[in-house]
Amino acid sequence: IVSVVDTYEDGESYSTYEEFLDDLFDAMDAVGGGPCMDDHDTDPHVSMARGVKFKSSYHQQQYFYKVNLEVAVWQAMYPKGVVIGSKGYASFPPDTGSKNKMYIGYGNLYFFFDRANITKAFMPNRELTSTESYYATIYSSGKSKQYYESTTKINFNYNRGSGSNDNNNQQYYEHNPYGWNARMAKHDMTDGWDLPPDCQQEGETFFGIPLSRKSDSKLLTTTSFQDQFDFEYLLDRNFTYMKKFGTNHGWLVGEELGNGAGSIVDKDTAHIPIFYTGTTNPAMGGISLEDLIKIGKKIDFGTLYIKPAFVFQDDDGSIKLQFEADANSALGYLYSNLCKMIGISWNYESPFNDLGKYTNCAMHAAGDRAKYGCGPENANSGGFCPQMTLAYRVGFQSEEHAAAYLDRCNNYVDYWRSLYPSGVAVGTSAFCPDGGCLALFLNRYDIFYVFKPELGGSWVEFMGGSSAPTISPAPTYDGGCDNPHNMHLDKCFRKKHARKASSVAWDSLGAVGQLSIFLIAFMASTLTISIFLARAKRRRRDGESYLGFLVRDLQGKKKKRKKLRKKVGHGTLDEDLLSDDDAFRSVPARPGKSDRSKSSKRSKPKSFRSKSKSKKSSSEMSLDADSVSEKSSRSRSQSRSRSRSRSKSTKRNKKPSGDDGTQRRQLV
Repeated sequence: IVSVVDTYEDGESYSTYEEFLDDLFDAMDAVGGGPCMDDHDTDPHVSMARGVKFKSSYHQQQYFYKVNLEVAVWQAMYPKGVVIGSKGYASFPPDTGSKNKMYIGYGNLYFFFDRANITKAFMPNRELTSTESYYATIYSSGKSKQYYESTTKINFNYNRGSGSNDNNNQQYYEHNPYGWNARMAKHDMTDGWDLPPDCQQEGETFFGIPLSRKSDSKLLTTTSFQDQFDFEYLLDRNFTYMKKFGTNHGWLVGEELGNGAGSIVDKDTAHIPIFYTGTTNPAMGGISLEDLIKIGKKIDFGTLYIKPAFVFQDDDGSIKLQFEADANSALGYLYSNLCKMIGISWNYESPFNDLGKYTNCAMHAAGDRAKYGCGPENANSGGFCPQMTLAYRVGFQSEEHAAAYLDRCNNYVDYWRSLYPSGVAVGTSAFCPDGGCLALFLNRYDIFYVFKPELGGSWVEFMGGSSAPTISPAPTYDGGCDNPHNMHLDKCFRKKHARKASSVAWDSLGAVGQLSIFLIAFMASTLTISIFLARAKRRRRDGESYLGFLVRDLQGKKKKRKKLRKKVGHGTLDEDLLSDDDAFRSVPARPGKSDRSKSSKRSKPKSFRSKSKSKKSSSEMSLDADSVSEKSSRSRSQSRSRSRSRSKSTKRNKKPSGDDGTQRRQLV
C-alpha cells in the first residue's frame, strides 16, 4: 500500500511514491511499454470539469469556498491520509456483469482501459493495519459527523492554485469574463456555448437523425440505426494523414482498441443534430423531456431524406461531413416548425405551441427559418445546417496531408451522391424500416425517443432497448387507432405491433425448451428415415429407386386396406354382437368324458336343457361361419383339421336335438 503523499523511509532520498512510480514504469518498459508511455503526468489529481465559466466573480468565490471547506473537513478527518477502497464487490472488466465478481477491498491499483472503464484490479500484498482500517471506514461507519461540526474554517490558501510556494502572486481563480473562451469547454457539439438569456444551465438534449451502427466493442456499443452509409471509409485510423487529436475522444463514429487516438474508446455516435434544446431542467430555464416528447408528436413532418455534400475542416479544427441543406425539403420544414414552436424569443419574435411549453435554453431563435441556413441557396445566417462531426480538433502532419485526406474523403462522398441522387431516408429492417425517422437525443451517446414521419407513431429507444410509450391508456382523437394521431398511444401501439401467439409461445419456452423441441424433431426425423431405409433395403426391387419404392409401398398399403374392408364387411351385421352365444363354439368332447357329461346333464333341470339347445343351434351357426373364413385363410395343414371338424359337425347334426351330451363349450 503506497501513499501518494511524499513520505520518506529512514535514510532514503526518494519518497515511497517516487520509488513506486519508478518500479511501475520499469516493469511496463520491461514488457514493451514503448515510447508512448507518459511518465511525467503523474501528479495525483482528479479532473472535475473542463472549461468552467462562472456567472460572476461572486458566484466563483462562493463555489470555491464551499468545495474547499469540504476539503478542509477531509484533511481534519484524515490527518495522515487514508487508504481508499470499499467493502463492495465488482466485476472486472465491467461487461461480465454479475460474473466473476470480486471483493474490492482497500489500497488496490487499477488498470483503466479508458477513463470510463476499469478492466483489471491488482490487490495489495498485505492487509490493512488496525489504524489504517479505522481511518478507511470512518465515513462508511457514520463517524464523520464530529469532523463536519468542528471544521468551520479553511486552514490553507486555495487561491494560490496547485503549485509550489513560489506562486504567491498567482490568482488562478480570479473571475475574468473576457478571458474565457467557449473552445475551452467545447469538447462536445452541445457544450461550451454561451448560454442564452434566462438560461441558467448547459444541456446536451437535441433533435436529430441517428446514423450510428453497432460496433464490435464489448465495453461500449450501440444499436444499428442505418445501413445506407459506412463511414469507415472517411477515417484515418492508421494516421497516414493525421498527427494527433485535440481531445481524447478520437473518431466519433467509433474507436478501435489499439488505435491510440485518445483515452476513451467511444462507441459509434454518428448523428446529424437538427435542433438543440439545451437542458431538460425547467427550474434552470429548460424544458422537460415529457414536454419535448409531446411537442415532437405534434409536428406532422414528412420522411426525412439526407444527401451528403462534402467533407471539410471547420475553424475549430473539427472534421465534419456536410449534408445538403434544402430549405424546401421535409428536413427544412421540420427545422422551421421547431423554431416556431420552441425557439427562444429574439428580435421581437416569440414561439407558440398549443401545449404552452417553452424553453429559454434552445440554441435557435423563434424567428429563425430553414431558408436562413447554410448552403448556396440560403442566406447563411441561420442555424439550419445539417452536419455530422467525425472528430474534434484534428491536427494533420502538414497542409499537403490535410488536402490529400479531404480529397480522398470527398471522392467517396461523390460515390454516395451518385448512389443516392435524390437523397436517402436512412433506417434498417429493425429500426425505422420505412426510413426517415426523427430522434430525441439526451446527449450524443443516448437516443431516448423516436418519431416516425407523417405522425406514424413513436416509441422509447434507450440504452439499446425499445419499448412502447406510456402516455395514455386509450385513444384521444376521433377515429380510434385508425387515426394516425393515436398511433403513439399504448393501446394503438400494441394493436399495431401485436405479436403472434405462436411467436409468444415459442419465446416462452426459453433456450432450453426450444433446444429440446429441436432435438426431439431431429431425432424423430432421423428415426423415420432409418426405418424407411431399412424397409427399402429388404423389399426394394432390383434397379428400383428409393422414390419409386416409396410410391409403390404407399400404393400397396392403400390396396390392402381396401381389401380388408371388403372381407370384414361381408358378414352377418344383423346379428347381435353383444349376444353371449357369440363367445362360445362347440367342439368335440375328449374321449372318456362323455359318460360324465351325460350323467351331469341328466341331473340338470329342463330349463337349462332348453337353454343348451338354443346355445347348440347358435354354436352350429358360428361353426359354419368359422369354417368358411378358415377355408380362405389357413394353410394346407390347417385344412386337414378343418375337414375333421366338418365331419364331426355333420355327425352332431345327424343326432337328435335333445342329445348333446358329447359336446363341450369353449371360449373363442
